[in-house]
Amino acid sequence: MAVATPAPAAAGLLRRAGVIERLARDRVALVAAILLAAIVLAAIAAPLLAPYDPYFTDLSKAMQPPDAQHWFGTDNTGRDILSRVLYGSRNTLMMGLAGVLIGGALGGALGIFAAFYRKLDPWIMRLVDVMLAFPAILIGLAVAAIVGAGLGAVIIALVVSTVPDVARVARGSAIGIMGQEFMEAGRAVGVSNRALIWRYLTLNCISTISVFLTLRFGQVILVGSALGFLGMGAQPPIAELGMMAAQGRDFLFMAPHISTIPSLAIFLIVLAANLLGDAVRDVLDPRLQQ
Repeated sequence: MAVATPAPAAAGLLRRAGVIERLARDRVALVAAILLAAIVLAAIAAPLLAPYDPYFTDLSKAMQPPDAQHWFGTDNTGRDILSRVLYGSRNTLMMGLAGVLIGGALGGALGIFAAFYRKLDPWIMRLVDVMLAFPAILIGLAVAAIVGAGLGAVIIALVVSTVPDVARVARGSAIGIMGQEFMEAGRAVGVSNRALIWRYLTLNCISTISVFLTLRFGQVILVGSALGFLGMGAQPPIAELGMMAAQGRDFLFMAPHISTIPSLAIFLIVLAANLLGDAVRDVLDPRLQQ
């Protein structure tokens, strides 16, 4: 009697359930996931959670330390730091997410095309090498000089710095898949190049690319905050964590909370993202499960 096998959709659900179960058993990953989810939810609900208008200035309350009225204190213009951290986390997370998603999509496409079209491979990879030669800080300076400082300039810099790394990872994964028998079988039965690239290559590379992007997210947040700290990101009065940390550096001895609290928020976001990314890599990377 034939043994029933689960449908592809059911098998995918079972695999996802297994991944979630393994992540839930990892206490570090669970704490990191809860922390990152709490930060994301707080950033999304910033208009509801912020006790004050993040842009309202009151010079009579400038540089007040944390107290019952202002839990995180006030900055040098009397603005509530808790409210600004909530809104700043939203901009910082949006900046990092945009850099990872757009850069990951473009880099993944370049890497897969390089593996599939061998004649294009040298040209694409030389372009990737050129992009790797420029650090994200230098790219941010160039973009800011061309289009002006702002969140848009930082996102462009993060995308450009993410593309080459993702392209290399995607190309390596796609080359391994190109040597599999099902690729030759697909060509033999006349499957179109479009279908081969999407159904055979891309869908089999998504897991590897996703693992890399989860690890990359924390680094992108850190680079974006550094660009904001240097004045190339959001411009006052817009709240962004890196820019907020920079604004408080002149008052470190008088009111250290102005700079340290946004810096601590960046630290927690990057720490949670890196810990969760490591756990996801351990679960999804088949080489680590052997």
